[in-house]
Amino acid sequence: MEEKPVLSAEKQFEVRFSEVDMMNIVWHGSYPLYLEDAREMFGEKYGLSYHRYIEERIYAPIVEMKLNYKQPIRFGMKPVIRITYRPTEAAKIVFDYEIYDPESGQVFLTAHTVQVFMDSEHNLFWYSPDFYTAWKKSVGLL
Repeated sequence: MEEKPVLSAEKQFEVRFSEVDMMNIVWHGSYPLYLEDAREMFGEKYGLSYHRYIEERIYAPIVEMKLNYKQPIRFGMKPVIRITYRPTEAAKIVFDYEIYDPESGQVFLTAHTVQVFMDSEHNLFWYSPDFYTAWKKSVGLL
């Protein structure tokens, strides 16, 4: 059996003052924005950008988001976020994330999101849209 490729991307970022709270640690509401940045980066790298969804007239709302805080991130730090696509046969997109210190390897946060597909009238897709199935084939997942 042929092994499927692991699709992931990484990006280093700098924690800005506007992202921390009065304790000088990243405010919990900043983390979903970091995950969004990672999804945009993944989409650009692998041809599954938000522009593609718009062209296909498909929405992909997040229906599940789990954050597991391990250690605080402080203002001025430069952690790395890694996003990894988790293959599934269901009509959804699943990502796992890790934010870590590139020097020590210390993990600050792990996370997980699930997105589903909807048409322009907000009807749920029970099967993967054609463009998504074609994308999976193009990256070697099918």
